[in-house]
Amino acid sequence: MIKTLLFSVLIIAISMALLCIKLFFDKKVKSMHIHDNPRLKDEGIHCAMDQDREARQGGKAFSYVKPKKN
Repeated sequence: MIKTLLFSVLIIAISMALLCIKLFFDKKVKSMHIHDNPRLKDEGIHCAMDQDREARQGGKAFSYVKPKKN
């Protein structure tokens, strides 16, 4: 049990050290957000927040809700 725990901690420590070394030498962190990916932009894929904003501006955000009759 203890050997397994120590082995797991060792693997995590090594992976964190390698990640820190990569970040130290690259000096930048790549953005993982959808709007920063040029290929997704070319396909017309946006993040949920951008799609929601576009729908609200176009008046299509709540088109599935039937209006109330007075």
